[in-house]
Amino acid sequence: MRGMIRCFLAAAPMLVGALVAAPVAAQDAAPPPATPAAATPAAATPAATVVVAFDRENIRPLIVEGLANKDTGRPVEANDPVRIASISKLIMALTALRLMDEGKVELDRDVSDYLGWQLRSPHHQQAPVTLAHLLAHRAGLSDNAGYSIPLGESLEARLADPAAWRAVGPPGEAEFEYANLGSPIVATVLEAASGERYDRLVERLVFKPLGVKACLNWIGCDSDMQARVVTLYRYTGEVATDGPAKVPTVCAIPVAEGTPCDLDAYVPGTNASIFSPQGGVRIGMMDLAKIGQALLRGPDSGLLMPDTLERLATSAFAGQTGARQLFCHYGLGLQVLEMPGSDCDDTLFATGQPWVGHPGEAYGLLSGLWFDGAGERGFVYFLTQAPPPPGGEDTGNFTLQEKALMARAQALVAEKP
Repeated sequence: MRGMIRCFLAAAPMLVGALVAAPVAAQDAAPPPATPAAATPAAATPAATVVVAFDRENIRPLIVEGLANKDTGRPVEANDPVRIASISKLIMALTALRLMDEGKVELDRDVSDYLGWQLRSPHHQQAPVTLAHLLAHRAGLSDNAGYSIPLGESLEARLADPAAWRAVGPPGEAEFEYANLGSPIVATVLEAASGERYDRLVERLVFKPLGVKACLNWIGCDSDMQARVVTLYRYTGEVATDGPAKVPTVCAIPVAEGTPCDLDAYVPGTNASIFSPQGGVRIGMMDLAKIGQALLRGPDSGLLMPDTLERLATSAFAGQTGARQLFCHYGLGLQVLEMPGSDCDDTLFATGQPWVGHPGEAYGLLSGLWFDGAGERGFVYFLTQAPPPPGGEDTGNFTLQEKALMARAQALVAEKP
């Protein structure tokens, strides 16, 4: 099994190879019943679809179809910037790991030490919360209190709301629950540890080293990128976000009523939620593939130190969550699909080997960054105006449209390697 993970997982071939080879114990709970077809919105033709393939050396567009904006009739292009939703969390994790390699942050340290105020679950007042807990969605957080905290509001106050926490085990032992609220905390910790704004950290530590042109909430994206924005439509056809009237030209961040939109006055380490670290990255698929390619190349990319890469890899392969759909193996912002021996309902590629990366779903967009466990190839993709997964928005599981799209992409690669 070592050969299956020889590239990205070369930092820990024996340990992770054993994890892949070992059958995963079945969970006690029965899988949820299938949603009747009638309950699922009718599949519509996506407004835009882009799939880009990559291997260790090459990046090439495979599928580029539809319109970036239906009102103007502008055809989508392979590297048009799009809001990639939760793949932003993988970029956040890479930023955290790069900052750890600089010696400025520790994954297992109480984040209160960085924030300057005590972050505690009301259910476990003595248990520290760490970056590792937050990145792995094991801190006991809930999105019930909301996770968008505009400029002028307090991150500390939001976390003091009991609705932001679940009455589960202490951080680190808490059962997995995907919570967007952890991302503003992580990004704020990174700011506090470095003294740099989160958007500038991501640019310095991830985008610039990989030659990527991207931004968060349009901060730093020039007029050319804004002109090439991909509008996101809900499956009903209405504009969800990033339509021409919704791309910020003056204020690119959420701002509380009565608060001036003055990003220059923002103090790093106070409320990085304004950068939408949970889902606000705008990036084209050719550029997103560069990030996937760096992960695929593993130690050869030089993005992360070998020990750091080992921890990232093993966290994903060892990260059994107890879920029965999609999020069954999740580590530090990195996920594994189709683990051999697992009964998880997470099939997207159906190749009989693991796939590593992260999905995205929001505002009618479905997206993904995935590379195979053999370290040979990967895909990044998005489609817009997509119906939500069968259980509704934010339920996460892959749709028939995504599975068909990845089957088509694999067939195209097979035809023209």
